[in-house]
Amino acid sequence: MRCAPSVTPHDFELDALREKYRHERDKRLRREGTAQYVHVTTDMPDFWEADPYSPPVVRDPVAADIDVAIIGGGFAGLLAGAYLKKAGVEDVRIIEMGGDFGGAWYWNRYPGIQCDNESYCYIPMLEELDYMPSRRFVDGVEIYGHCRNMGEHFGLYEGALFGTMIRSMIWEEGTRRWTIRTNQDDELRARFVIMATGPWSKPKLPGIPGLASFSGHMFHSARWDYGYTGGGPGDPVLDRLADKRVAVIGTGATAIQIVPILGQYAKHLTVFQRTPSAVDHRRNDPTDPEWAASLKPGWQRERQENFYVFSGEPFPSKAAEEDQTCDFFTEVGRNVSGRVAAAGRELSIEELVAIREEEDYATMERIRRRTDEIVKNPETAEALKPYYRYMCKRPCSSNDYLPAFNRPNVTLVDVSASKGVERVTEKGLVANGKDYEVDCIIFASGFEISAQDQKVASGIEAIDGRGGLSLYDHWSEGYRTLHGMSSHGFPGLFFTGFTQGGLSTSVTAMYEQQGEHIAYIIAETMKRGATTVEATQEAQDQWVSTIRELAPPDTFLQECTPGYYNNEGGGHGGIRAAVGEPYAPGFYKFGDLIAQWRDRNDLNGMTLIP
Repeated sequence: MRCAPSVTPHDFELDALREKYRHERDKRLRREGTAQYVHVTTDMPDFWEADPYSPPVVRDPVAADIDVAIIGGGFAGLLAGAYLKKAGVEDVRIIEMGGDFGGAWYWNRYPGIQCDNESYCYIPMLEELDYMPSRRFVDGVEIYGHCRNMGEHFGLYEGALFGTMIRSMIWEEGTRRWTIRTNQDDELRARFVIMATGPWSKPKLPGIPGLASFSGHMFHSARWDYGYTGGGPGDPVLDRLADKRVAVIGTGATAIQIVPILGQYAKHLTVFQRTPSAVDHRRNDPTDPEWAASLKPGWQRERQENFYVFSGEPFPSKAAEEDQTCDFFTEVGRNVSGRVAAAGRELSIEELVAIREEEDYATMERIRRRTDEIVKNPETAEALKPYYRYMCKRPCSSNDYLPAFNRPNVTLVDVSASKGVERVTEKGLVANGKDYEVDCIIFASGFEISAQDQKVASGIEAIDGRGGLSLYDHWSEGYRTLHGMSSHGFPGLFFTGFTQGGLSTSVTAMYEQQGEHIAYIIAETMKRGATTVEATQEAQDQWVSTIRELAPPDTFLQECTPGYYNNEGGGHGGIRAAVGEPYAPGFYKFGDLIAQWRDRNDLNGMTLIP
């Protein structure tokens, strides 16, 4: 499918909307920034380490010398493992706190969970595993199944340690290995370690006074308690909520999916909202068999690149009609591309910026007017309208979320004026000076994506490199890496995710790019007879300079409403992007850069350690 630019309203006053956006942002700003959240710890197992889906792992401790340890069994870890196996590296152990592979798709099994990005782009290795998603945005159960299939296909279950948390990772100069200790009293000594913990692995809670005083039931959406609600993964019949008053705190991507189902089954549902999400229509058609049969080899990579052009590039160079995904993530880019093509001449950067801003505001205005068309109560509709730039918060799509607020048993409580729920009591919550008695509180409050303290985000007490240097200290004033994947002073340690590499709007494409590159380095190190490998100080310093010299100004994030995308609008740590310090020329340009680095086959900028 290819599509033309969308029809958006332009009958609005841009200056007035700019002022409205500033006002809405300012009233939500909190001086403490990310410190407004409670970091879950080992003494809060129900919110983090407790596994509602698998029985506790009971086994003898493992003591072994291994080649590669991968920390995390989600898509990042699976892709790293897959590329290692393809490169001929067989001694690989994945260490995962959950009871199986899946990562975010293992833990997040709440009712209604679906893929947020189009499945054909998001789910990796479709061609290699000869798998076609059943629809455009598949359910979480299907994605979890694909994760398990990847584990089977690449032989990654062999040696995997499930139900296992890393407590410390210490580089030992004498053995030239990392000593890894776990909650199962394991002691693994690894030549190479790949950090694949992912940004959606550790839940966080809002720091509402009185949390411990609540006498009812509480859980985080990533640790869904089907024993309390009824139903099960893939079975969203929450029949045990018929006599329950339920509160949901948070209105981000998770809430968009759980609210309609909770509203259907709960006696009463109260949704506490600080900032509304932009919720567009979801076109979730079943996969057309004829279309699937017509695809040529390499189709997924082509589609991923096309998706990136319209969702990740500020001024897409392709004609708008070439947008293949045609969804809410690509609309602004598609419309910008259409206007650029219609101009028939080369536009100045000032003209391009103005067009991008206008189309951004027009798309958000269309989404706000859609809210008025769906939600019957004008006051509720107004509270549900997002007043901020597109991509200040994660865009969402749902055909059921906004209609849920037309139900008589669903109440929206806008807490933007008080910047959050005021407190929790024994019987419920207090917001805007009013008591709300509830039986259950569900936290849809997100994850430690933008935690300033890397130790908090990872949950690992110590990652100490050469000379006892803590990675947390090494990165305390910003990332220091070579290509975002290795760091001087930490031999054989590799990173995936949001550091100083390529940034894609589909995170699995990033993991695949990183997994392939890391696997190449490890395989080449082993072929050359070295024990391990390390980035040089000079190469690291040069890459950090490159990243920061190319970085655009952060004025966009400064204008955004508070959220994890911009470190909650400042506070402790200032304005800081949750996506690290990406390579500004773009994701696929970064891919070309590291591919050329591999083609030279000289491991330039890295030192082999015998």
